[in-house]
Amino acid sequence: MNWMKSGNTAIVTGAAGGIGLESAKRFAAAGMNVGLVDMKADALKESETALSGGAGKVASYICDVSDADAVNALRDRVEGDFGKIHCLMNNAGIGRMGTKPWEDLEAFHSIISVNLMGVVHGCHAFMPGMLGHGEPAAVINTGSKQGITRPPGNYAYNLSKSGVLAYTESIAHALRQEEGSQISAHLLIPAFVYTPMVSAFIPEKPPFAATADETVDFMMASLERGDFYILCPDPETPRPLDEKRIQWTADDIFQNRPALSRWHPDYEAAVKAFIEG
Repeated sequence: MNWMKSGNTAIVTGAAGGIGLESAKRFAAAGMNVGLVDMKADALKESETALSGGAGKVASYICDVSDADAVNALRDRVEGDFGKIHCLMNNAGIGRMGTKPWEDLEAFHSIISVNLMGVVHGCHAFMPGMLGHGEPAAVINTGSKQGITRPPGNYAYNLSKSGVLAYTESIAHALRQEEGSQISAHLLIPAFVYTPMVSAFIPEKPPFAATADETVDFMMASLERGDFYILCPDPETPRPLDEKRIQWTADDIFQNRPALSRWHPDYEAAVKAFIEG
């Protein structure tokens, strides 16, 4: 990764804990300057302290990524502090236990405004400058397997992460058409990861959950290969199982099955046979 080197700068949203903080640690260990962005002031300051003392500079910024003006102001502050940006990791995310798809409109607004529009705001604010300096750089957007297979229950979250998938694919395609661009785009697709966001709903880490550290290990190896789709495993879900689940979801369209047939009682036996076959 020719952008991940001493003196370059990475910006990570959702950096007060979990995947964001672990990613920031790797960037700092490579000697990069790191800007940590979050809304949790105390945890953010602790993260800044933990990362300080290395070869690069570390700074923290309180910012609501759902607010486009706030993200533009963040960009101005970050560029004033560090200059050129070489890695933008849009990782900020929120979740909420789901209800029915036609209930809790406020949850849809809040989750989409952070999980999807926060990514859009980050790219609109930072990418023109990254293209402008012409140096190797990367955009990493955090999606979710739930944005691909869309299991019933957490409908607003699924919708937001499906949007991140589509938007990041569009960025990757558009960058290929951009003459002289040295920016790569990547979609991080975590498995079930035990993060501070998850711990709000599940107090103890389940044995089948991945850790943020394991997830970022996999991400770094995938970035080194130049992967766009960074499909992360967890202790319960190896890649072959993910592939079958994703294939079944896609085949709902081709085979004209009911929506989300993987969870339809009439298809229970067929799903089991397909997964185990």
